[in-house]
Order: sequence, then structure tokens, then C-alpha cells
Amino acid sequence: MNLHKPKFWDFKKPNFLAYLLLPLTLLMKGNVLFSNLYPKKKFKKIKSICVGNIYLGGTGKTPTTLKLYELLKNTNYNVVNAKKYYFDQKDEYILLKNKSKIISLKNRDEIIKHAIEKNYELIIFDDGLQEKKVDYDLKFVCFDSKNWIGNGLLIPSGPLREEINSLRKYDGVFLKVTNANIDLNKIKLVIKDINPKIEVFDTYVEIKNIKRLSLSNKYLIFSGIGNSRSFKEILENNNFNIIDEKIFADHYDYKNQDIQKILEIAKHKDLKILTTEKDYIKIPDDLKSEINFVEIDLRIPKKDKLIKFIKSKIDERN
Repeated sequence: MNLHKPKFWDFKKPNFLAYLLLPLTLLMKGNVLFSNLYPKKKFKKIKSICVGNIYLGGTGKTPTTLKLYELLKNTNYNVVNAKKYYFDQKDEYILLKNKSKIISLKNRDEIIKHAIEKNYELIIFDDGLQEKKVDYDLKFVCFDSKNWIGNGLLIPSGPLREEINSLRKYDGVFLKVTNANIDLNKIKLVIKDINPKIEVFDTYVEIKNIKRLSLSNKYLIFSGIGNSRSFKEILENNNFNIIDEKIFADHYDYKNQDIQKILEIAKHKDLKILTTEKDYIKIPDDLKSEINFVEIDLRIPKKDKLIKFIKSKIDERN
């Protein structure tokens, strides 16, 4: 879904437009109800994890999926990542392919069957909590702590795919932290009030290639991701001097003229250009020489507890 997220989605309280769109949220409620009633397949020959969201876009699903792959691969699981094929999400597929083993097909049940044929023991899905056919062994929900649940309403009145009470049916939460001023305890109290048994793990975004990027430069940054504000905030937290910014829709398919315009602006203002790794993948090769990207990694302070939690949940569901 290529879109510019409406600003009113992240207001602390719904505005008039959000209330005006409320009748249309019945479509989302119906979809969730149907998903819950639809009989789902359980696969006994392989264990499955889903890293998804109920807040649309920008919650860190893909970096979290890659981090889980890295952690669990080192525990001797024969693990593979997976993503349902979407034509407009090739950027995420390429990123996953560059950093892990991955299976991508048009149906998630077919992905699992293929993984079983290849003798994988554990499969980690990037996205798919709202899947109607597959029952995963372990389900994680990702949130950005700054956006949290926005105005708290369902699409199109707000940013939610499901109401916040849906946390009752999930096992864990990954809470991405990019701002030290956020009251994490307040968010965690809400989560635990809904589901006392759910585990919450903080994740911190770090710039992996920061030593190859000069902090003395002035930058023009651009991105077409679910949460461009988060990208800028990460750079500012690491003392990058950002002079100009261009924001595109999520999963934006860059044309030559888009990049040429960015190059012209940067040259005119004497700025270096910086983007996300996911955006860099989509830039035509002949236009990449003047553009650099930020490679991010996630730090999970309680990673040992996370691994133990995952193993215990997988084992108890044998």
C-alpha cells in the first residue's frame, strides 16, 4: 500500500475528520471478525513466528525480523525468514534477501509447505498477523513508542488495523524506542492491562555504519518509508546536521527524475545526500554514486530473556 499517512492519524485525540470517517471503520471491524472466525491451519512439522503490527507502517517489522533471524540462527535452529509476495514491497524483500535466507510466495501456507520441503525447523514471517489461513506458534506485535497507537482509531479514521484490545490474542510486543522523552511505563501499563501475560521487549535503533558517515557534513535526507519522522529523529539523535528533507510515500517507486531533482537540490545547496537502506535499494544504479545510506541494527537489551521466551513458547506448543 503506497500512501502518505494522514497527519491526523497521530493526533493524541481524534479530530472532526477522524469522527467523520468512523462509519468506514466498520469494514476493518468486519475484516478482523472474519479473520478470527476463519479456520486456520496449524503446521506441526515446522515452528512459526510472525512479526507484525496493528499500527499501519513504520513500526520496525523488517529490522525486528532480521534481528530475530540473527539471534535464533545462533541457537542452532535451521531458520528461514518469509514474506508474502507483494509487487509494491520488493524493497523489503530485497533487504531480507540480502541479510538472511528468505522464502517469498503469494500465499503464506504455500511458503510454510515449501519451508517444510527444504527441512527448515523454524520460519519467521515479516508481517501477516491479519492472515486468515495460517495459525502461527508465536505472534509478536511491533509498535513505535513515539506514535504508539496514534489517535486510537481503526483505518481510515486512524492508523490501526485492529483495535488495541486485540493484544489479548498475541504473545509479545516489540516497542521501538527512538526518543528518550517517551513514557514507556505508561504504554506498558496499557499493554499489560489488556493482556497481563504478554511479554514486552524494548528495541533501540542503532546506526551500524556510522563510522563511514561524516558528522561534519550538512545533509539532505530523503525517504519513502512508513515512518519518515523516525528516520530523521534517529539521525538527529546521532548528531547529523540535517538541512533539507524530502518525504515520499511508503514503498515509493523512485523514478529517474525524482533522484535527479534530489541531486540538483543537494548540489545547489552544497549538501551530502543520505537515505535509508530500504530506499537506496530502489535507486537506479547509475544514480547511486552521490548518495549514501544508513544501515540500521536493533539492540534488544533483554535478548537472552527474549530467546528463552521464544524457546519456551515453541516447546510448549509441540
